[in-house]
Amino acid sequence: MSDDAVPDLRASDADRERVAEVLRDALAEGRLDMEEFEERLDRTYRARTYGELTPITRDLPAAGVAPPPVVSLHKGPVADGSWAGRIVGGEGSSTWAVAVMSGFQRRGRWTVPRRFTSFAFWGGGELDLREANFAAGEVVINCVAIMGGMQIIVPPGVEVVVRGIGVMGGFDQREAGVPGDPDAPRVVVTGFAFWGGVGIERKLTKAARRQEKLDRKAAVRELHADFRDDVQEAHRRMLEGHKDLLREHREERRERRERRHDR
Repeated sequence: MSDDAVPDLRASDADRERVAEVLRDALAEGRLDMEEFEERLDRTYRARTYGELTPITRDLPAAGVAPPPVVSLHKGPVADGSWAGRIVGGEGSSTWAVAVMSGFQRRGRWTVPRRFTSFAFWGGGELDLREANFAAGEVVINCVAIMGGMQIIVPPGVEVVVRGIGVMGGFDQREAGVPGDPDAPRVVVTGFAFWGGVGIERKLTKAARRQEKLDRKAAVRELHADFRDDVQEAHRRMLEGHKDLLREHREERRERRERRHDR
């Protein structure tokens, strides 16, 4: 179907299916959210003419047009799943952080040193390692929290060892003992917490969450295609069954006519 088609011409099932395929591609690529996809898909299957179909995909690229490449601004695991590209050696971006009735934060692109020391008194801090590089295969993060708290965020695949001591406070042990990837860095969390705490959380990066969202949309697209195929197959079987019934009905009528003629 093209924009040059006469708007009043009746659209075929194949025309509607081509538009639906463009919508599924747009959903998988993140150009449409699920609500907009469902609304446009409903309009597609209710459309009767080219004039009704054309506006549905006017703001979408044609099927087969690839989206522009996404350029990564930080190092991450290489294509084969190796962490080698993130264990860079050398010195860290910073080796310490202090929060006294205030806060500190390390996140984004930074290099975790072999040993990082942090102190919080009536304050808090966050160390986000999801997009960080590592100066060595094993790094130590020493946390001292006095009536304060710290949060350490690590990416999936990193092994975490917790050796801190808490007095009327504590160190989060939920991520300790979770096996890491063979070539991933090891993060050892030590220190002391008094009336305070050190939390450790494992989270995906925003890019990884976006990819998971795209994967879910692709799965929805596949389910929709399977459902469409099932409906088409059921419709084909129904038509075949209807044809068989008509054939049997004609045969019965012919036999009745022959019996009446024989009498």
